Amino acid sequence: MDSSEFRDRGKEMVDYIADYMDTLSLRRVTPEVEPGYLRELLPSRAPRKGEDFTVIMKDVERAIMPGITHWQHPNFHAYFPAGNSYPSILGDMLSAAIGCIGFSWAASPACTELEILTLDWVGKMIGLPSMFLHESGIGGGVIQGSASECILVALLAARHTAMRQLKNRFPFIEDGLLLSKLVAYSSKLAHSCVEKAGMIGFVKMRQLDVDDKYSLRGQVLDNAIEEDRRLGLIPFFVCGTLGTTACCSFDNIQEIGEVCAKENVWLHVDAAYAGNAMICPEFQHLLKGIENANSLNFNTNKWLQVNFDCSLMWVKDNEALTTALTVDPLYLQHKHGDKAIDFRHWGIPLSRRFRAIKLWFVIRTYGLEGLQHRIREHVRLAKLFKKLVETDDRFEIMGDVTMGLVCFRLQGPNAVTQKLLKVVNDSGKLHMVPALINEHYVIRFAICAEMADDKDIYFAWDVIRSFATDLLMYQRDSNRDTEKESSESISEEDDEVFPEFDSELIFDNQRCNMQRARLRRSLFLKMVSDPKSYNPRVLKSLHIDNRRHRSQSLGGGSSKYHQTGDYYFGTPV
Repeated sequence: MDSSEFRDRGKEMVDYIADYMDTLSLRRVTPEVEPGYLRELLPSRAPRKGEDFTVIMKDVERAIMPGITHWQHPNFHAYFPAGNSYPSILGDMLSAAIGCIGFSWAASPACTELEILTLDWVGKMIGLPSMFLHESGIGGGVIQGSASECILVALLAARHTAMRQLKNRFPFIEDGLLLSKLVAYSSKLAHSCVEKAGMIGFVKMRQLDVDDKYSLRGQVLDNAIEEDRRLGLIPFFVCGTLGTTACCSFDNIQEIGEVCAKENVWLHVDAAYAGNAMICPEFQHLLKGIENANSLNFNTNKWLQVNFDCSLMWVKDNEALTTALTVDPLYLQHKHGDKAIDFRHWGIPLSRRFRAIKLWFVIRTYGLEGLQHRIREHVRLAKLFKKLVETDDRFEIMGDVTMGLVCFRLQGPNAVTQKLLKVVNDSGKLHMVPALINEHYVIRFAICAEMADDKDIYFAWDVIRSFATDLLMYQRDSNRDTEKESSESISEEDDEVFPEFDSELIFDNQRCNMQRARLRRSLFLKMVSDPKSYNPRVLKSLHIDNRRHRSQSLGGGSSKYHQTGDYYFGTPV
């Protein structure tokens, strides 16, 4: 393809994308395909000779589009928003054309400097203290691939800092023994990527209880740290959450931060979804106490109209990240005015795409006011849906509606709500996903589409209410016509957090192992998309509260740590 054909195909592609977005509401939200469907539609080997682009685009409609879940669809209400906008698409197009690999300032100065500039812009938009900004010369921001990556990077930096301090205190103790003493904390509502970071980092993870608002409080953390210090463990990292995955609850960052500052523990704040809303002054109170945090992340590719991937991460002390993650300390120091800026790599991969340009395009096109309007509109629509649910006494709302997420359920046994979600999703009219809150099965209704409006909310409520009426009527008829409960009827016995599931049930378009839903959590079972909640082996390896034994402290006595039931690097030994 030469530049002349690229011009033609490029214009055709822009038209295709615009038509796709304009007619999205006419498509079914979720696909009607089975795993492996694509092998029947495409050849098993790559073509020996190049094909005409027109033929390729025909295959897009014939083979690819039938298997697409349309995340930008106005009736897609699952998970969280997947950011998308025309300015972001254009920014990605230009980034792909430039094709630079920005692993250092010298590799492409604009790639590095625009990232620094835009991260300072956004930091100011959400009200971060100056110590988190590049212009302060102390901290700064960087674009990562995902919140999972941000949390892993923060944990590794915290681990490196802790190990360096411990080696200064105990220079003759083996690194492995020191590492085995480290323990990190999160709430039981934290995303599974926090535990995954602990597994990768070979450290113990401890999940803590939350209050009746599903918030981790400072006293709970303080008690846990005190207990672990008595056991000879070394607390080094806490991950607080602003906007939990399942119900968008908020840990008390001010209280947690004060404990971490007192105990010299690294505090990372994961605000993957809700952090975007901090550009609105009315939500910035949720960041109270952030000055005591060491790092923070949120995903602009969730709620700021930027396409995946574009996860922003700020640190208060850039030296901590640099020393932890830089294998080769060679870097370029570029003089900017009277300040020296260190351009070093703050992440796992060395190669970096020019992601800042799409963020820059979006901020300049929408402006702060335009982005604030979209956040506020989504919150308004969520509260509109909440009001509609509250008009029907067959339903109840679970948790507060603070952002663009509503959790609700049908009154009665859990299986009623489970079956309601199944029939709604099977219809293809809407797409939602479940969660369990205090062992109550709930449906998560997220406002996702950029241009969502009132009619989309009323349509969704009409669909849900209609299916609920049919389901409950069927239940009554079934109970009246037979004394013995049929396989399709619902009884109070179904309320044991689903002892049995319909084997044909499909969540997230993948046939799940329904046996995993037998697993009970003492407080909270998260979204189906979060695998830690349903994997007993992972849970067994991560939880240390039920099998804790006293061990010798580092300061004296035997250096042997392992006893029956103790945990080493997050795994039972």
